[in-house]
Amino acid sequence: MKSEYATPGRYGLKPVATGDRGMVVSSEPIAVEAGAAVLREGGNAVDAVLAVAATQLVTEPHMTSLTGGMSLVYRDASTGVASYLSGNINAPLAPLDDFVGADLYRARGVPVPGWWPAFAAAHERFAALPLARLLAPAVDVAREGFAVSPYLFGEMYHARQNLGRNPESREMFFCDGSLITTGQKLVQHRVARTLERLRDEGMDYYLGDFAEAFCAASDSDHGVITRADFEAYRAEWAEPVRGTYRGFEIIGSAPPDDGGMQIVEAFNILENLDLGALGPASESPATLSALIAAHNAVYYAAPRERRFRESERIMRTLLSKEYAKQRFDLLDTLATPLSAAPPTPGTIHISVVDADLNVATLTHSHMASPWVNGLYAEGFQLSGGGSFFQRVMPQPGERATIYLAPTMVLSEGRPVIAAGSPSVSLVACVMQNLVNLMDFGMTIEESVAQPRFGARPHDPASGWVPGVTLESGFADGVLDDVRRWAGENRLWAREIGPWNSMTGNFDGITIDPSTGIMRSCGDPRRMGTAVAA
Repeated sequence: MKSEYATPGRYGLKPVATGDRGMVVSSEPIAVEAGAAVLREGGNAVDAVLAVAATQLVTEPHMTSLTGGMSLVYRDASTGVASYLSGNINAPLAPLDDFVGADLYRARGVPVPGWWPAFAAAHERFAALPLARLLAPAVDVAREGFAVSPYLFGEMYHARQNLGRNPESREMFFCDGSLITTGQKLVQHRVARTLERLRDEGMDYYLGDFAEAFCAASDSDHGVITRADFEAYRAEWAEPVRGTYRGFEIIGSAPPDDGGMQIVEAFNILENLDLGALGPASESPATLSALIAAHNAVYYAAPRERRFRESERIMRTLLSKEYAKQRFDLLDTLATPLSAAPPTPGTIHISVVDADLNVATLTHSHMASPWVNGLYAEGFQLSGGGSFFQRVMPQPGERATIYLAPTMVLSEGRPVIAAGSPSVSLVACVMQNLVNLMDFGMTIEESVAQPRFGARPHDPASGWVPGVTLESGFADGVLDDVRRWAGENRLWAREIGPWNSMTGNFDGITIDPSTGIMRSCGDPRRMGTAVAA
């Protein structure tokens, strides 16, 4: 696949894609086309989602890295079995005593990566095509280069100080002493070599030369990660979280990825309201305020750590309709965020459905703002994902608790929606779009164009704070009423203009259960697209 032949990404309204032989949607067109090509060649949903993820290591280096992690929910159509793969970051084996915010900008805030172990685990269990075929588009684009998009350039410019002080990043992002700009070609020969060695040598290279280079970069800035951390890491398979909502079944990620629980808990709360009678959130302040309150009740609650998954009693209680009814009765008192704001991840989501209706929904990320520490190994930035250690500090060697929410929805046992989102507002984004689709029968293109709310306004004096952001575009009077409601509930609310990327990027696919027709549309807030196989 030649990157110059791919459709260029753009903001704004996107074309709708329909078909019955497979569908791919994500945030970057070159990578999406790589996944669609895999489906056309007979690959399954896991093949396609892995090809997209690998290509995004190259085309979206501001959002993901080999040094980050991933979370996958997959449903096999032939068996009806859904599986959850936790491949997110770990805390180092060495204790991080007195971990503080300043550590996020140096090697002490670098976590133990899980991206490649999870990629390899997913490929081993479910893929149909060889690893070399899935990595080929990423290798080609890294070596040939691709035109820098406005979105990527904006992130590069913001982080130019860190990009400019590392020789590995300078060789990629600078030309003749200056940062390359929009439209210029980004070539990443070192990344291509790393991906080729992973293709040819697999875990031997990953646990050997790659781990050695990673640890040397960490050591250079007083980090604590060693080869023992790489050797101890394991990608983990588990049962996904499940819930029901007005006859639909919701399947999502399980702790320590707690976005799935947040989605199920929020819908348990919302089931106590007749949202259909209130009208869509774009027109109804009652619906919008209810969605905000339900979201905040779960998003700002105590994180659902790994220990929750290991306790049947706790999981049963948190996911129960009875507990949700109690929370609904207290909803006005839960509108105010109850804890410190969680961290901001740089993140990507991919949804894929293949011709056999296998469904893969995958979120991957470097778990931080781009290039926060300026450290590089083998062509890849070292993740700043220790930001999630501030949400809840894992025990040494333990998986971090991260609010990723790859999600799918079934009706009468058949998949009807595959979904997910990046950004700090990803749970709010998934919840609102699923309400649009399930409660109001919107098409996917109608849903992604609707105005939405997001998490965590930015206060110039205090930085990111708990609260709610509100896009422009709601019907007359809706924002005035909701701002008044927010004030009465001591909730910081701030308008942020139309189609803001901080409210998420809904990467969703709907499937008509009677015809098998798949429908998807890129979200206008970022530069992604949907492609039918």
